[in-house]
Amino acid sequence: MTSMRAVSIQSDQSLTIDRIAKPTPGSGEVLIKVEAAGLNRADLVQRAGKYPAPPGASTVLGLEVVGRVESVGADTDRFTVGDRVCALLPGGGYTEYAVADEGSILPVPDNMPAAEACCFPEAVFTVWANVFDRAGLQAGEVFLCHGGTSGIGVTAIQMARVMGAARIFATAGTDEKCALAQSLGADRAINYKTEDFVDILKQDGGADVILDMVGGDYVQRNISASRMNGRIINIAYMNGFKTEVNFGPVLMKRLSLMATTLRARAADEKRRLRDALEGAIWSSVMDGTIRPVLDSTYPLEDVETAHARMQSGEHSGKIILTVGHGD
Repeated sequence: MTSMRAVSIQSDQSLTIDRIAKPTPGSGEVLIKVEAAGLNRADLVQRAGKYPAPPGASTVLGLEVVGRVESVGADTDRFTVGDRVCALLPGGGYTEYAVADEGSILPVPDNMPAAEACCFPEAVFTVWANVFDRAGLQAGEVFLCHGGTSGIGVTAIQMARVMGAARIFATAGTDEKCALAQSLGADRAINYKTEDFVDILKQDGGADVILDMVGGDYVQRNISASRMNGRIINIAYMNGFKTEVNFGPVLMKRLSLMATTLRARAADEKRRLRDALEGAIWSSVMDGTIRPVLDSTYPLEDVETAHARMQSGEHSGKIILTVGHGD
């Protein structure tokens, strides 16, 4: 079979299932027969024409998949045909077959359901790259995670707990979501609609590391909620890239303000992150200590409904597309 089903973005931004050429793995790459693909908010932004795929990457939506290795390219040295894996992708996940760099792949046990395994690739890479690699959260420090029940947030809370954070705070928009965050390991979940996270963090002495995807007025509020030598790292700016900031507290508290993206990083950089997170926390995923939080699953054909679910903001954890094969 030389073609496969894949989700295509139409000129009116609607999504359809079309047939496109089946990819072939190049040097250092692996072809995966996809069982499940994860949704990420970046997919919605790309669909709207505001987040194009990096040069050379598939323009098909989808940044993470789970499946079995179908074939391997030259210069691959770890995974072989038939291995069950999950992978971080720069694009191309909403398909029957996806190509991934071998350095962005992690092993998955045969007894882990595909939808559950697909809760992890983008989340663990993102959290490790930002909270631990860049912001340097250490055992004994205080961590604040905004969006505590997002696909990233549910994983960040659990990873911080496994890595020895002294106290973990999380924000969420309902009491039910706050209860979920606390069940995952947050010491204090804050309903941002009824409580002020700045006041609560100040009462505790502030946060050492803050993971934020809100931006806008949260930039100043995060500065206020930080303790001396705190590190604030943004992975998105859902409330806007522009805001007025008083940098006086940044100076006086010796704070670090950071922001990163993951998708366009070089393959070698992603391999470095993969090796580090695999050594530190992947065993906790495999043994169930870090558990998947699966909001819902949809067949690939219902991708529009899945996107609507994500756009609503009502979900907790991951939304997953399941991929059937007729071959």
